[in-house]
Amino acid sequence: MKVLDFPLAKITISFILGIIVSYYAKPSIATAGIILISIATIFFVLYFFIAKNKKLNILFGIITSIVSFFIGLITLQLQTDSYQESNYIHAKIAFEKPEFITFTLREKLKSNDFNDRYIAIINQIENKTQTGRIIVNIQKDSTKNNVILGNTIRVKTILQGNTSSKNPNQFDYAKYLENKQIYGQVYCRKSEIAINKNIKKDIWYYSGRLHSRIINNLEKAHFSKDEMNVALALILGQQQEISSEIIKDYQYSGTTHVLSVSGLHVGFIMLFINFILKPIPNNRKGSFIKLISILISLAIFAIISGLSPPVLRSVVMFSFLAIGNHLRRSGNIYHTLLVSILLILLFEPYFLFDVGFQLSYLALFFIVWLQPILKNLWTPKHKITIYIWNALTVSFAAQIGTLPVCLYYFHQFPGLFFVTNIIILPVLSFIMIAGIIVMIIAVFYSPPVIFVVIFEKSVYLLNLMIHFVATFESFVIRDIGFNFYYLVTIYLLIITGTIWMGKPNFNKTISLLLSIVIVQISFIYTKKETESQQELIVYHTKKNTLISERIGKNISFITSDTLTKNNVSTSYLVGNFGVLKSTNKIKNTLFFNGKKILVLDSTGIYENKIQPDILLLTQSPKVNLDRLLKDLRPKIIIADASNSNSIVQNWKLTCIKKNIPFHATSEKGFYKLK
Repeated sequence: MKVLDFPLAKITISFILGIIVSYYAKPSIATAGIILISIATIFFVLYFFIAKNKKLNILFGIITSIVSFFIGLITLQLQTDSYQESNYIHAKIAFEKPEFITFTLREKLKSNDFNDRYIAIINQIENKTQTGRIIVNIQKDSTKNNVILGNTIRVKTILQGNTSSKNPNQFDYAKYLENKQIYGQVYCRKSEIAINKNIKKDIWYYSGRLHSRIINNLEKAHFSKDEMNVALALILGQQQEISSEIIKDYQYSGTTHVLSVSGLHVGFIMLFINFILKPIPNNRKGSFIKLISILISLAIFAIISGLSPPVLRSVVMFSFLAIGNHLRRSGNIYHTLLVSILLILLFEPYFLFDVGFQLSYLALFFIVWLQPILKNLWTPKHKITIYIWNALTVSFAAQIGTLPVCLYYFHQFPGLFFVTNIIILPVLSFIMIAGIIVMIIAVFYSPPVIFVVIFEKSVYLLNLMIHFVATFESFVIRDIGFNFYYLVTIYLLIITGTIWMGKPNFNKTISLLLSIVIVQISFIYTKKETESQQELIVYHTKKNTLISERIGKNISFITSDTLTKNNVSTSYLVGNFGVLKSTNKIKNTLFFNGKKILVLDSTGIYENKIQPDILLLTQSPKVNLDRLLKDLRPKIIIADASNSNSIVQNWKLTCIKKNIPFHATSEKGFYKLK
């Protein structure tokens, strides 16, 4: 694999490993700094001696990688907002009682049924300067929402910390927000907020104004609402207003990437700019003019689209590609990718843990590396077959490269992705070109009706094609069990398989066979691990009691109501490679691994002689807990989410007085018994 021979590849890999170690191990920044200074000293000493003694080359390479590793380690810590003393996470009192909080709106998020949502920057808490990013939820009502990006708002409210998922194997929203340096949220009504007349006119303000101007001009041209929302996602990456039905169609058809601005979109823009600049000669001066024009155009596009992380990633990557072309180094796309990754992570190391970042670079890397190999498997003669074959190989290369990550995070696979990508590519190409023209016009004034009609109908046709493919739901394979062992070993298999396909030989064949064996070992180990586990779980499900018993891969659900397929049960089954054995109605007494569990429901009826190890309180039973504890003497009490919060708090106080462990799923999440 020639790319690993590049010194920059080793530096980038070491830097990324440093970020990963820092993320999970959280070492002391002082200790890491001392080690970095020591290693850097050795690095500079070796640098001066290497010219005289070539034998030091290997040692110099190792030291360089170590320096890069510690730079990555320290970079993440320096870029972690919660380590800053001024960050609001340290203002503990604001999380306990209402305080006056001043913040500036930075970015518009997708609204929900109850609130308009924004990302904001904290300015002050009770007139004390604080920093950090929060989510602002402004309650919807009958009045118009007049806030705009750049508004500085003051409101008396309480900061609410992010809550982790309270059930196993579910998406950890708190961790997701933490990776975006967001540690809290505020909820307020329009009547409670005071908006400062002075607007903070930074780059995000002008980006928001440009975006609003485009929407207003498109609305004046009577652009259909549904099509306009998709068009804004396709061209500018703004998905806030797209309906859930349309997003579902794109997911099932395997074309969700089309709605997120990525290398595909920025690549179209770059090709369009190159087409416009084609009359300029390719001499030294002309090439420089083209480069500056491309860089400025990409920067303007990033601003108009809202400076979102996916846009910034793609713009940085293609900016380096343009610079490489200008320097006549276009043949080495790997260097361009590595430089862009290194630069982005140097300023935003948490991007490494963003799924979009991972998918973007994996897709592009495998298109560059694997697609030429797939393309050479067959050489068609006709133009139509050449187009179809090229589209297929690009689609397959990207899908192979991103498949393990998609399965790991999303546990589903759209079987018709290759069909969709082939049929939509001509329409998408036209939409991107037409959309760029319409959006540029919309920056200044309302576009001509003929342009809007053509653009609108082409977006409508794209949605129609996507919806048609999405109707074949049987081709969408869902609930695929996939763990970290599978992720690593299958990537190993893909890499060794691709190297073998490029130019087979004995050593590459041995590597491929070994990777197959390693994949099989991961499957065997996972199966053994799954079948050896036993556990009982009490879930956090509102207005219902849900319990699962797991013996190996066989899982039985016990519920107070009829169990319908939901995210809680499905996530647990998929995450544990389980098979649903049965669904049963809950009984008053359960037994698991020699433990007796008494379930006390709203009837409040129990027998004094039971003496359970665990007492599970459900459906807010009206009982005297002091007397109950005296009669039953349980070792621990559990209260699930079917109980009212006020009653749970009273139970908690009683258990504290009696020195009996109390587990409320509303506070601690699910309860696990092994």
